[in-house]
Formats: sequence, C-alpha cells, structure tokens
Amino acid sequence: MNKSIRYNEITTLTGLALVIANMIGTGAFTSLGFQLVDLQNPTTLLLLWILGGFIALSGAFSYAEIGTQIQKSGGEYAFLSSLFHPLVGYLSGWISITVGFAAPIALSSIAFAAYFPFFNLNPQWTSILLIGFITAIHTRSLAFSSTFQNVSTILKVALILALIIIGLSTQASSEDVATLGGIGFTEIISPAFAIALIYVSYSYSGWNAAAYIIEEFKNPKKSLPIALIGGTILVTLLYTLLQYVFLKHVPINELKGQLDVGTITMTKMLGENYAKLFGLAISLLLVSSISAMVWVGSRVTSSIANDHKFWQYFKTSQKHLPKKALWFQFLISALLIITGTFEQILIYCGILLTVSSVVTVFGVFKLRIQNRSQAQSGYKSPFFPIFQIVFITLSLWMIVYAFINKPTETLIGLGNIFLGLVTYLWSNKLKNKQ
Repeated sequence: MNKSIRYNEITTLTGLALVIANMIGTGAFTSLGFQLVDLQNPTTLLLLWILGGFIALSGAFSYAEIGTQIQKSGGEYAFLSSLFHPLVGYLSGWISITVGFAAPIALSSIAFAAYFPFFNLNPQWTSILLIGFITAIHTRSLAFSSTFQNVSTILKVALILALIIIGLSTQASSEDVATLGGIGFTEIISPAFAIALIYVSYSYSGWNAAAYIIEEFKNPKKSLPIALIGGTILVTLLYTLLQYVFLKHVPINELKGQLDVGTITMTKMLGENYAKLFGLAISLLLVSSISAMVWVGSRVTSSIANDHKFWQYFKTSQKHLPKKALWFQFLISALLIITGTFEQILIYCGILLTVSSVVTVFGVFKLRIQNRSQAQSGYKSPFFPIFQIVFITLSLWMIVYAFINKPTETLIGLGNIFLGLVTYLWSNKLKNKQ
C-alpha cells in the first residue's frame, strides 16, 4: 500500500494538532508575571485569559465561514485578495512573510535554548540549527510533516495536562487564590487591563493556523471548522487552568515581573530537581510550536508566489512542497536571531497581525451580502453578527491602546506596510512587462 500522502490528504486530526501547536507557546508560561505588575486580583487575571480565548474563538468562527467558501491556502492573503482587492490581500501576506511567522519562530527557538537546563548552549547557533533541522523535516513530505506534528503536539498537550493535574490535586502553596470570586471592576476597565489583553491575545495567536493549509485538507468543509474552533476551545481551557495553577501555588509578589513562571511554580510544587525536568520539557514543547509555524508560514510565501511575479522563485515545487519558501523563511528567522532585532519586531508584529485579522473578520459581512441571493454551502458562523462585532470591537480597543503606549513600534509597522506596497507595485510592473 502506498503510504505517501497526496496534496489534499491532511486529516482533521492533523489540522487540530496544527492549531493547538501554533497556539501553545511561550506566552502561556511567561506572560503572567508581567500582567501581575499592574493587575493584582486573581479573578481579574483569570477573566483576562478567558476573554482572550473568547476573542480568539470569535475569530475562529469567522475564519471557518470564510475558509469553507474560499477554499484556498494562504490565510488572510487568500481571503482578503478574494473578498476585497489583491493589494489588501498582498499586504496582509507581506506582513505574514516578513514578521508574522519568522519572528515567533526566532523567539521560540531562543526560548528553547534558554529553557534547556543541562548544557550551556549558545543561544544564537542552537536556535539557528534547531530551525534548520525542523525546516529540513518539512521538506521531506506531507506525510512526514503530519506525523511529526501530531506526535509532538500530543506530547505538548500531555505535558500541560500533567502540570494542571498535579497543580489541581496538590495543596495550595499560596493564599492569593482564596480571593477568587471578588471581581475587580476597577482593574477590568483600566488601561492596564487593555494592555495585558494585548499580550494575552498574542499568547492565543495561532488560532487561525489551519486556514493557511486549506487546500491540503481531505475535506476542508468538515475539517476546517473543527480544527479552528475545537483547537481554540481546547487551548482556552488549558490556558485558563494553567494560570489558575500558577496562582494557586505561587504568591503574586513572587511571580510579579518574572519570566520563568512555569519553572517557579514547579519548584514550589515538587522541588528544584523536578523544576529542571520541567525546563527540559518546556524546551521540547517549543519544538512542536516551531514546527507548526515553520509548516504554516511557508504556505503564505508559496501562495503569493503563484500570483505575483516578484515572488515567482518561491513557487511550490514538486510533490506540492514549498521547499524554497521553507528555506527563505529559515533565512529570515536566522537573520532576526543574528541581528537581535526580533524583540522589537514582535511588539509591532502583534499589532499588524491584529489589523489583518480585523479586516478578515469584517469580510464575513461582505460574504453574507454576496451570498444573500444564493444558498451558502459552507460553514456558517453562529449568532451572526455577535461574534464578529465582539472580535472587531475588542481588537480595535487593543490596537488603540497599543498605539498610545507603543507609538514607535506602530510607526515601524506602518513602514513595513509601505515596503510591502513598494514590492506590490514592483511585482505589477514586472507582470506588465511580459
């Protein structure tokens, strides 16, 4: 029997694994300490993570509806090109190519080296070699990529579940969790809450991952909604329970401003030796995240290459594997690691990706108008337009606060969009010369 996987034979399970792997990264284990600098109420913090999941779920409903009708790989690039104008789609694709995936890949690879507890690894070269190794895996075949992604994601979820079960079953080490139930309305309506929500939303980023490989699904109309919505719900539950465990076992004052929240919690629960093992597990967990982002990000480049002359070198190769796009993405990530500029890029990266998502979710309204005169065969977002309004409103709220607090990064982001516009015009010029 031929065990190779054809172009459109990605299963629902693999799509689900891809979404979960993209979503679960360093944010869930690091961002709580920074949120505690300005927010002190445990209930407020848990509501923050629930709200972040609800925003992601609102987006997942919308992407599922659009993706089951515009069945093209490439995510926002494919959706916005079809719904609005090729320029709008191109600019969202440009954002994904330049920072949307390469920067988080770089960050996660450096976090791998930082968490790895047994050797004094060189962060730069370890990170670059790790990304190169994972990239090579994804150039072999879709079957190999699927197997690697499924196994690594199962191990990742198992690790988090183990931590949650241990945390819930052992006696609390902190009295702060006893204050749960008292909602701090003053904190919820504060600017600090809005800023914290930006970082939480970044932790949830990746909920739209399956939308980038629609053409690789066996049955996208069935698989895409399950992957997007199911993955987002599962991760929301895991994230919320994980933050509860952190708050249950470590006093707020000891977590405030700390980066390695997970290691601190494990030390409190089980001792220093187990904390080292947890650090090892976290570093291995990040391999799954890097793998998912490497897989998905390259599909944006290859999708654009099929439509724009400027990117034609990166067209999908034989066996439908975007090998050139994969190695191009590797080079961008390596450059970010070597130059050390990826930290600032990540700040405005979140703003730019949120803008792309807002425009895409708005596209549901246009899609409904277009389909008013004909039967809609794909998935339909429930309770339309409630989830769309929630997503757009809260996303714009975060963008406004980001602009107020991070004007430099926002302006750099606008500069990035301008460069994208230049390459778009260049591509059209090359096309007109034919």
